[in-house]
Amino acid sequence: MKDYDELLKYYELYETVGTGGFAKVKLAFHILTGELVAIKIMDKNALGSDLPRVKTEIDALKNLRHQHICQLYHVIETANKIFMVLEYCPGGELFDYIISQDRLSEEETRVVFRQIVSAVAYVHSQGFAHRDLKPENLLFDEDHKLKLIDFGLCAKPKGNKDYHLQTCCGSLAYAAPELIQGKSYLGSEADVWSMGILLYVLMCGFLPFDDDNVMALYKKIMRGKYEVPKWLSPSSILLLQQMLQVDPKKRISVKNLLNHPWIMQDYNCPVEWQSKTPSSLTEDTWISPASALFCYDVLIGDPQGSTDHTLIHLDEDCVTELSVYHRNNRQTMEDLISLWQYDHLTATYLLLLAKKARGKPVRLRLLSSCGQANSTAVTNIKFAKHWTESNGLESKSLTPVLCTASVNKLKNKENVYTPKSAVKNDECFSFPEPKTPVNKNQHKREILTTPNHYSTPSKARNQCLKETPAKMPVNSAGTEKLITGVISPERRCRSVELNLNQVHVEDTPKRKGTKVFGSLEKGLDKVITVLTRSKRKGSAKDGPRRLKPHYNVTTTRLVNPDQLLNEIMSILPKKHVDFVQKGYTLKCQTQSDFGKVTMQFELEVCQLQKPDVVGIRRQRLKGDAWVYKRLVEDILSSCKV
Repeated sequence: MKDYDELLKYYELYETVGTGGFAKVKLAFHILTGELVAIKIMDKNALGSDLPRVKTEIDALKNLRHQHICQLYHVIETANKIFMVLEYCPGGELFDYIISQDRLSEEETRVVFRQIVSAVAYVHSQGFAHRDLKPENLLFDEDHKLKLIDFGLCAKPKGNKDYHLQTCCGSLAYAAPELIQGKSYLGSEADVWSMGILLYVLMCGFLPFDDDNVMALYKKIMRGKYEVPKWLSPSSILLLQQMLQVDPKKRISVKNLLNHPWIMQDYNCPVEWQSKTPSSLTEDTWISPASALFCYDVLIGDPQGSTDHTLIHLDEDCVTELSVYHRNNRQTMEDLISLWQYDHLTATYLLLLAKKARGKPVRLRLLSSCGQANSTAVTNIKFAKHWTESNGLESKSLTPVLCTASVNKLKNKENVYTPKSAVKNDECFSFPEPKTPVNKNQHKREILTTPNHYSTPSKARNQCLKETPAKMPVNSAGTEKLITGVISPERRCRSVELNLNQVHVEDTPKRKGTKVFGSLEKGLDKVITVLTRSKRKGSAKDGPRRLKPHYNVTTTRLVNPDQLLNEIMSILPKKHVDFVQKGYTLKCQTQSDFGKVTMQFELEVCQLQKPDVVGIRRQRLKGDAWVYKRLVEDILSSCKV
């Protein structure tokens, strides 16, 4: 509880929206600005050897500020915890959007891909390489704009742009040939290959290189041969060929991607890669497309020192509001903000900027003591009620776990009273004994037919499941050993740093009818950085929840929700999926033959508002996205919905 004291001075915590082996992500409310944020909570002791990855991500995000990168607001570190306060992205993963559409049209792909190119070009201009580009690491914000996340594997070479990297990391299906060979490589060139895989997935709905067997997949990547679907245009095929070049020296550069003819089609201008965030550019700053390409050459040639927060223009309205609130003069406040310590002052300034960008008043809330009725408390309640009702939800379940603190307590950094439920509402699992996983049948055409409609997802449950997690056998290092033979999809479910030269796997025939994509793993659970909101679960007494159409909701022919729920529950054991029922929600997981949890996801029977039909909401919480896709398709097709 002591670890949460500092956090709870500034934020009201809501439900858990993402989980991982050593972390969880909670939706939260920044008290002073009234803005929603996502807080990634990590246990330092449990992180172990993954702790440097967290430090790497924090260091990178402190130096990267861009319209297509998820913004870091605040970092709090205690003896046992690390809290990362991040931009809240309610729109879900790009991966989920792709599979809901089967594949995207070339026109929509171009809209999405230009945003990806913009983010990566900016990352490279600042001297970084991301090294884990994939659709699961791209989220939609409330305006359906993409945000790049998960910089835990990024690198910033100490030399110049030609400095070579050695570490093999990322997801195998998206990894460049030179990287998986164990050779030294340029991070920027490896990122271009991963972007080529991303482009293919956007337009095709499946991966260009895939196989159940690691060595077979390795050979396919090294050959660089892939299927070219008939619906791809000649210009799309050409761009894919330029990006998926096995020889990195023949691969197109990011600079040439910015003004590539396919990229510029229907736009007639290069990708605007430079940061447009209000905190990075003055109001009168404008860079022509030609100048932008020149500036990119300059920055990519000398990335060291290209990020200097002391040169960032500070917004006058935000500085004025903070000066009045803290009773400091403007110059003092500007000096304090310009330190960019990613403390509460940094968070408040950046969240005020976010409010201003959306046309909201640049005002901080005047707070009073926790137990008193006051206008601010009423405003907080109205805000929560408005936010939930505007998304078609019931506001009664959105109950904060922290009372509003007084101004004096905030200024004096005193402890704030917190109910016991504040940090004990984590969602837990309790499952039967481990089962040996079996193959699932691959279906050519998925059943996930959903409305082509974007809306903000609903809110999560307030109550936790009381069961205790089953203990899983692990070795002394807390990791699961890779074994010789085919690595099952359930054990290939995360992006990790891994020396592939130390992994020897027999090349066995591909299993018929199976299509699996995923990452090699060294046994440590990935810190899930899903910043998208999950949903409050309905109880059997209340009936299923009513949700707006969303691409994570599959429509069905059934009209009886209880019949559909029973149908799903009868199918799950046949697919070797363990589950816990909570009302109309099923918390599901799969396990490896060692008893290690490899996949966690939710299936919820819900009622759609328009049209009035029964649907199934699905949400991946942990595990390889492509394995999850295939498994859920298999479950739903078996249910005959």
